[in-house]
Parts: sequence; structure tokens; C-alpha cells
Amino acid sequence: MNWSALWLTLQVTATATAGIVIFGLALALLLSRVEFRGKLLVETVIMLPLVLPPTVVGYSLLILLGRDSALQTWLHIEVLFTWQAAVLASMIVGLPLMIQASRVAFDEVEPEIEDAARVDGAAEWYLFWRVTLPIARRGVLAGLILASARAMGEFGATVMIAGNIPGRTQTLPLAIYDAVQARRYDDAGLMVIIMTLIAFSGLWIAYQLSGPRTSRSKRGTRQPSGAFR
Repeated sequence: MNWSALWLTLQVTATATAGIVIFGLALALLLSRVEFRGKLLVETVIMLPLVLPPTVVGYSLLILLGRDSALQTWLHIEVLFTWQAAVLASMIVGLPLMIQASRVAFDEVEPEIEDAARVDGAAEWYLFWRVTLPIARRGVLAGLILASARAMGEFGATVMIAGNIPGRTQTLPLAIYDAVQARRYDDAGLMVIIMTLIAFSGLWIAYQLSGPRTSRSKRGTRQPSGAFR
């Protein structure tokens, strides 16, 4: 069992999830509340990682962050083939799921509720944290779950820009691939079980914290509620 790969996977996933929350909420709120020229183009670019092969995403990041790229020259930071590169790859592929689900949830918040809070003198930041986000929490949580799970399982883009260096950039998906290639099926099977249990536990806890997914109407039929409508 490759314990260093497991620890690195948890580290990468946690860091990527933090970035997904920050940028995902900001972009979802922007797309939900603001109309601007080029909005459709921005939406399309954000959603591209969902349909592009991970290797294409990885190659694009490789060009963007390469040694001779304008971004690398400007930042003066070597990101490629580090664990931070794995974080970036995981965040890029998971971000669209967070944005899409959160935006839908924000769109479903009744404008009258937000307007009433504004009339009462609520600042925009207070309105978001105490009114909009609590109402949209189911959709936001659903997006976060999916995005975090996608980040944890990232393979193609990670191997392109972070490599597969044991003890440095080798995450659990890459370690599983190596174990299968070396015919160490017992190790591969154990890592698959651990990764599956982590993903299952995360989903279970998140759904428990989010409360019941359905509510009963007066006629006794089950009606979808929250982010699952």
C-alpha cells in the first residue's frame, strides 16, 4: 500500500476543494446575478473541462505554465511537476461542477426575498452570507460534493503537468495505475477500496449534514426539495 500517495491525495484534494469553494462561489454568483457582454463566452470556457479529454486540459495547462510562457515569466514561480500543479489540475477539472450546480441554486432564490433584505438595510455581503447562501445551500453542497470527488479522482491532467513522481506528485489514482502496470494487483485492489471508502464516506456525511432531500406534501406524496428539484 502506497501511504505517501494516499496522504498526498488528501492534501491535494483538500487544497483544491478550498480553491473550488472560493472561485466557484464567486463565479457562480457573478454568472447568476450579473449581465455583461461576453457572458456566454465566459460560461463556455468555464465548462470546457467537462467535455475536453483530461489530457487536452493538461496540455493546455502545460503550455500556459511552461518555462517560456508569459505567465511563468510574470510570476517567477515554478509550478510544473510539483504537488501544487496537481492541485491546479484537480481544481480546474472540478470547478465547472461547483459553478454549474451553485449557479442553478442561486437562480432559484426568489428575488423578492433578497429585495426585502435590501429594504431592511442589509449590505450585499451580509445578504449573500445570511440570506442567499443559506437558501441555496443544497445546490452549493451538491456541487461541492461532485467537484471534490472529481478533484480527488483526477488523473489525465495531473500526470501531464505534475508528473508521476513517487513521494512528490504521485496521487492515489496514479499509484493505482502504476500498481496495475507492475501487476501488483493486491496493492491496487487495496488502494481502490480505500479510495472508494473515502469517496463514499464524504458523500454520506455531506448528505447527512444537508438534511432530508425530500418533503411530503399534504396529500402524502414525496416532492423534491432544495437543490434536487
